[in-house]
Amino acid sequence: MVNLAGDVAGRRVLDAGCGSGPLAAALHAKGAIVSGFDLSADMIALARERLGDDADLKVADLSEPLPYDVNSFDVVVCSLALHYLKDWGEPLTELRRILRPGGRLVVSVPHPFVYLFNYQKRDYFALTQYSEEFDFDGYNAVLTYWHRPLHAMTDAFTEAGFRIAVVSEPPWSPDTPADLLPANASERSAFVCFLFFTLEAP
Repeated sequence: MVNLAGDVAGRRVLDAGCGSGPLAAALHAKGAIVSGFDLSADMIALARERLGDDADLKVADLSEPLPYDVNSFDVVVCSLALHYLKDWGEPLTELRRILRPGGRLVVSVPHPFVYLFNYQKRDYFALTQYSEEFDFDGYNAVLTYWHRPLHAMTDAFTEAGFRIAVVSEPPWSPDTPADLLPANASERSAFVCFLFFTLEAP
């Protein structure tokens, strides 16, 4: 994500769905003037602990109008947030609104083929809600996502007024912990996990 954001030194960068702030911190370390928002007040509190006064952090909802003016940012990064939303149209239109002309939006989402890999009897082409259970240091959590096929993603981007500049699907890192990979991942020498897009605002 940091590499796809490009040279951010001195640029206004928004981390949309910033969580506890690791990506925002990495961008700040590269010289960016960082802002960020997340739906969770607890996550924003953690991000403030991480970043202190080095970032403008807010509680905000990606599915609602955002508390920023038109053309506020040079770069927006949105890492693993869009797949929680059923509708991408209005959120992407909002992100386009707050990006200056010539700015870029960098997005990461779970690769749609992972859904096909994990749920082989489901319809790849259907917009489908699904849930997965995780254990976070003994705390059980159920996360709910929306799967959509690749063409639905690219259609949403272009309909919101973006030009798709880069599509990247790197394989998982060799040092990825086994418990973070699909159960039968060892049967394959490589498998994509995430999909990255760099989108340009005309």
